[in-house]
Amino acid sequence: MSSSHAAPGSSPIAEAAPLSLCAREPHVPADRLVAEMVPPPRFDSVRFDTYVPDPDQPSQTEAVRVLSDFAAGLGGAHATGAGKRKWFGRKAAAPSGPRGVYLDGGYGVGKTHLLASLWHATPAAPSLKAFGTFVELTNLVGALGFQQTVRTLSGHRLLCIDEFELDDPGDTVLVSSLLSRLVEEGVALAATSNTLPGKLGEGRFAAADFLREIQGLSAHFRPLRIDGEDYRHRGLPEAPPPFSDEQVTKAAYATPGASLDDFPALLDHLARVHPSRYGALTDGVKAVCLTEVRPVPDQSTALRLVVLADRLYDREVPVLAAGLPFDKLFSEEMLNGGYRKKYFRAISRLTALARDAKGLAAQ
Repeated sequence: MSSSHAAPGSSPIAEAAPLSLCAREPHVPADRLVAEMVPPPRFDSVRFDTYVPDPDQPSQTEAVRVLSDFAAGLGGAHATGAGKRKWFGRKAAAPSGPRGVYLDGGYGVGKTHLLASLWHATPAAPSLKAFGTFVELTNLVGALGFQQTVRTLSGHRLLCIDEFELDDPGDTVLVSSLLSRLVEEGVALAATSNTLPGKLGEGRFAAADFLREIQGLSAHFRPLRIDGEDYRHRGLPEAPPPFSDEQVTKAAYATPGASLDDFPALLDHLARVHPSRYGALTDGVKAVCLTEVRPVPDQSTALRLVVLADRLYDREVPVLAAGLPFDKLFSEEMLNGGYRKKYFRAISRLTALARDAKGLAAQ
């Protein structure tokens, strides 16, 4: 289902019609999923020295120090593991302590900035480093199969996993098994999350049933707490209020490369596109314009919207919306439930993108 809008106050040929995300059904080959496991465009240029620690939060400065040392320690051989050897044939020494770091903190404290900085700082070719979200990692397993994913990633120096979440028992077992195999192969791990490793799964399913897998997974990481407030709201104005449907439609027609969709139609379309393709869904889109924004009807739809918000944020695509403010998208029940961290992250990111889009309505 795609939306149809007429540009108010303009002739049909005055401006090109905007794109429609609802009209797109991208197909992403598996090799593209692997090739795209690099920091997203928003984090192309970030480095440890571009991270600005909050002077009131010493844990942020400490995180930079620990991660810088961790990156430097990955500059030798591939690391240890069954059959792994150094460049000149000598077997690598077993690392002392966990073979990974786990960045734990709230929304907007710069965890992804630090994770991407670690990727950039690790002295290895890009083809020997992988960076992806938890969802992208599970999608890769779905596309390649478990054994091929292990083979594909086992030669890597480092695997960075952003927004680590365990949303169901199947993912718990899958990711625990995958990371255990990769650690055996000598791959170093780094991850971000809003939840400490030993607390993964709480509030989402019967964690006790999978405590063994969760504890085993947590043993691979050294937890690194990062305190602070959401930098996206630090010293910045509140998110702009939604615009009218007419304003959003006019802005879409006036902005080259913009998309224009009714929000309910877009939510319906997301159900027909696999989340691994949401990045491709936004290829070439310079701004997303949405009319009739209203509360998300159910949790499955809400989780798909979270993935889309992540992909738009990664690609720095501004979002201009009409209807409900973004902080009203999710019900109180959702915001108090097991996926609340995801929903608050989506609100934070969509709010940042709404600020980026504010100028479009003035055209």
